[in-house]
Amino acid sequence: VVTLKYVIILLRADNNGEGGTLALMALAQRALGPRGGAIVLLGIISGALFYGDAVITPALSVLSAIEGMKIATAAFDPYVVPLTLVVLFLLFAVQSRGTARVAAFFGPLMVVWFVIIAVGAIPHIFEHPQVLLAFNPALAVSFLLHHGVIGLVTLGAVFLAVTGAEALYADLGHFGKRPIQTAWLAIVLPSLALNYLGQGALVIGNPRAVENPFFLMFPDWALVPMVILATIATVIASQAVITGAYSLTRQAIQLGLLPRFEVRHTSESHAGQIFIPRINRMLFIAVVLLVALFRSSSALASAYGISVTGTMVVTAMMGFVVIWKVWKWHPLAAAALIAPFLLLDLTFLAANLLKVVEGGWVPLALGACVMLLMYTWRR
Repeated sequence: VVTLKYVIILLRADNNGEGGTLALMALAQRALGPRGGAIVLLGIISGALFYGDAVITPALSVLSAIEGMKIATAAFDPYVVPLTLVVLFLLFAVQSRGTARVAAFFGPLMVVWFVIIAVGAIPHIFEHPQVLLAFNPALAVSFLLHHGVIGLVTLGAVFLAVTGAEALYADLGHFGKRPIQTAWLAIVLPSLALNYLGQGALVIGNPRAVENPFFLMFPDWALVPMVILATIATVIASQAVITGAYSLTRQAIQLGLLPRFEVRHTSESHAGQIFIPRINRMLFIAVVLLVALFRSSSALASAYGISVTGTMVVTAMMGFVVIWKVWKWHPLAAAALIAPFLLLDLTFLAANLLKVVEGGWVPLALGACVMLLMYTWRR
C-alpha cells in the first residue's frame, strides 16, 4: 500500500509541489472542468478525515511509547498520562521553529531508530525463520476467508502498520518527492519489514510476549533506552502528521474551502515549509482532550484507522481521475492500476468500521465538523 500506491505512484501527482488529497482534488477538478462537482465533495470528505488522523496520531503514538515503561515497573502507571501531556506540549511548542530546523535534529535520530529496530529483530527471525512465510499473501487471504469477523478484526489491527501513508503524501510540499522516496525505499521499508517479522518470530517462540512484542524483543538492560528512543521517534512521527495538517490547511484556504488563517513561512529557501499558529493551537487542544478521555493506547487504538482508511479510499478514487485525465492514460489502464488498491482500501475500511462504537466515532465526529465547515464556507 505505502510503497506502490503512495511512494511510487501518487508522489508523482503534485499540485505546484504540494501533495495530499486536496492536491489530487485540485488536479482532478481542473481536468474535469464543470463536471468536477463530485470531485470537490470527495476532496472535502478526505481532507476533513485527515484532520481526524492529525489529532489521533500524536496522542496514540506518544502514549504507546511511554507505556513501555510499565513493562519495567508497574509503579510507573500513574505517570503515563501526565508525562504524555508534557511531551505533547513540548512537541507543539517547537512547531513555530519550522520543519528545517527541527529536521536537522530529528533526521540523524530517525536513522539510529530504524537501524536499532531492524538489528534488534534479526536474531528472532533467525530463531524462527518460518515467520518469513508472512510474505505470502495467500496466507493472509486464507486467514481472512476462514475466520469471518475475527479475520476482519485482525485486519483492522494490522492496518495500524500503514496508517502514516496519507501523512507521507501530505508532506510532499515540506520535503519533496526524491527525499521521501529515497528515505522510504532505502531505510524505512527494510527496517519496518524486519521489525514486524522479528515481533512475529518472538511471539511464535513465546506466545506470552504478545503483551508487548516490540519492547520485549530487546534485552532487559535496553528497555529504558528503547522507551526513550521510542518516545523521540513517535514525536517525530507525529511531527509528520502535524506538518501535513499545515499543508492541507493552506491548500484548503487557496481552494476556498476554509477561511483565511495566518500562514508563516519558516524557510527562506523552501516555500512548502510553513507554520499556522491557529491550527497548531486547535490540534494541541484536541490532542490533549483525547489523551485525557482515553488514557491508554489500547483504548485509543480503537479510534484509530477509520479516518485514514476513509481518506485512502477517496485518494484512490481521485487518483484514478488524475491518472486518466491528467496523465492521459486509457481509462481501462488507469482502472487496472488503481482497482487493486481500491479493493484493498475498501477491505481495510470495512474492517475498521467495526471499531465505530468502541471509539471510532471520535475521528468521524471530528471529520464531520470540519466537513461541515468546509462545505459551508465554500457555499
